Amino acid sequence: MPKIESVDHLTEYRRKLKASRDPQQPIVLVCGGPGCLPLGSEEVAEAFKEAMAEKGLNGKVILKTSGCQGLCAKGVKVLLRPEEIAYQQVTPEDVPEIVETTLVGGALVDRLLYHEPVNGEACPHKSDIPFYQGQDPIVLRKLDLIDPESLDDYLATGGYRTLRKVLFKMTPEMVIDQVERSGLRGRGGGGFLTGRKWRLCREAEGAVKFIICNGDEGDPGAFMDRAVMEGDPHAVIEGMLIGAYAIGARQGYIYVRHEYPLAVKRLKLAIDQARKFGFLGNNILRSKFSFDLKINQGAGAFVCGEETALMASIEGFIGEPHPRPPYPAQAGLFGLPTIINNVETWANVPEIINMGPDWYAGLGTKTSSGTKVFSLVGAVNNTGLVEVPMGMTLRQIIFDLGGGILGDRPFKAVQTGGPSGGCIPEQFLDLPVDYDSLQEVGSIMGSGGMIVMDDTSCMVDVARYFIGFLHAESCGKCTPCRAGLTQLKYLYEEITSGRGEMEHITLMEELCQAMASASICGLGQSAVNPVLSTLKYFRHEYEAHIRDKKCPALVCRPLLTYTIDPETCTGCLACVRECPVGAISGIKKEAQEIDQELCIKCGLCYETCQFDAVNRE
Repeated sequence: MPKIESVDHLTEYRRKLKASRDPQQPIVLVCGGPGCLPLGSEEVAEAFKEAMAEKGLNGKVILKTSGCQGLCAKGVKVLLRPEEIAYQQVTPEDVPEIVETTLVGGALVDRLLYHEPVNGEACPHKSDIPFYQGQDPIVLRKLDLIDPESLDDYLATGGYRTLRKVLFKMTPEMVIDQVERSGLRGRGGGGFLTGRKWRLCREAEGAVKFIICNGDEGDPGAFMDRAVMEGDPHAVIEGMLIGAYAIGARQGYIYVRHEYPLAVKRLKLAIDQARKFGFLGNNILRSKFSFDLKINQGAGAFVCGEETALMASIEGFIGEPHPRPPYPAQAGLFGLPTIINNVETWANVPEIINMGPDWYAGLGTKTSSGTKVFSLVGAVNNTGLVEVPMGMTLRQIIFDLGGGILGDRPFKAVQTGGPSGGCIPEQFLDLPVDYDSLQEVGSIMGSGGMIVMDDTSCMVDVARYFIGFLHAESCGKCTPCRAGLTQLKYLYEEITSGRGEMEHITLMEELCQAMASASICGLGQSAVNPVLSTLKYFRHEYEAHIRDKKCPALVCRPLLTYTIDPETCTGCLACVRECPVGAISGIKKEAQEIDQELCIKCGLCYETCQFDAVNRE
């Protein structure tokens, strides 16, 4: 790998690189994203290597491991370029057939294609699959195109061309102006205008400034930033280089969760490659701009996703938030002006500068421009990563891209924004997804988590889960958050255990009001969203838990009652053998009976009975 000494050298290297690549050469891209790796994508890649060698295809067909290909529900995904043939649920045993039939014979393996759920029609190409239709990838545009460990791949697809443009054709003011005009808002949750934040930092006093990439993605079910760091790490680095040039920073940090070892590995490799190539270090590309990067690994504290807590962690202190102002752009890391943006925000920057701010502002809505990456998970057929223009409705995302609800069950709610987001009911399925619209119905954009729920979900239990998560992750520094979450957790335990009282609802609402107005950081301020949104839209479920001592969704076990239908019971004694407390009595070939005083609501009798004789209500 040569060290690039000048712009001319970079131009010539890129020209030779592109000339050496045949756009029609067959490429096998095995998905190495977070959804496919646990399903055996490494074994599938190894099987391709062996099968291609046996058929003499080495040198004729290129084998690569790509980043996330999006449709995680159908992993392991394999994409064959340039035809864009998309195979799904591929196992190592399927590989010889793919090599023989498609790579050698030019035909399709029909059983490995995506088929329309309604009519069974095969979708041979990626563009034929409904999941990808309607998406407009910017941040994810290269994840199924390049090898994330290859700098040459990144360069061959236009990588670092925007950095060259910025360093030699634009002033820092011009860069900030374009980011401002684009309308890019921070994709980490707050939604603050990125360009305005950059301008505040550039205008702040002091010769030493820092930039930070927040890769501390801790929301349950969210893996957007992880997929980008693992699948296109150089895009994050290039975005940070541009931001550093704009505000005048010479040092940056990427803060990554310890639970993301592959992301750490690939970021470290990308940083080493960028240094050797000349994109990091002193006088980059013989300009007057110098910049370098370090990686800091978080220890898994959810609260370190908050800016001031994250900076405290980098400084070596306990990850606790601090009151604002001053804001990080004025006094951040080590007391110096600092810009913090999340992974997705940084990955947007190169394409905004390259394509122009008007192009980006033309996507999405008037107040929420561009696209947004979501991790679509839960009770939906097509789980995975999607990147859609701001303003697409929930219905389009869940039913058109997501393929609707698993098992054709009724849709009940979708929770957006992570643990601190709200639960949105069916009446708002046609709501456009943007920052302002979500806030109007009691939720938030957050970093992009989207959890779909069907009628088997108990909304009281859902809120209880998220409050329990936030209670465990709260740093405990401020009383409103620490005490408020403790009390909310206690109240949910009372309600879901059958000890709830109607006064508890009033108390919960009062606690939420105090937490939202008095907590130091966003964790405590937004922790009220799952409570208030479920109370607003699903109050009848709370009342059923409290007044009737029943869980309508049959989720909260202490409120369930198990009985045996004497007309259906065959007296096989299977339930008697499984009951851990001896609550079921009777003799063989006669109906059994459950002692409600002894029953611990474990449900083993219900799960064991093969004759549907055990009723649950």
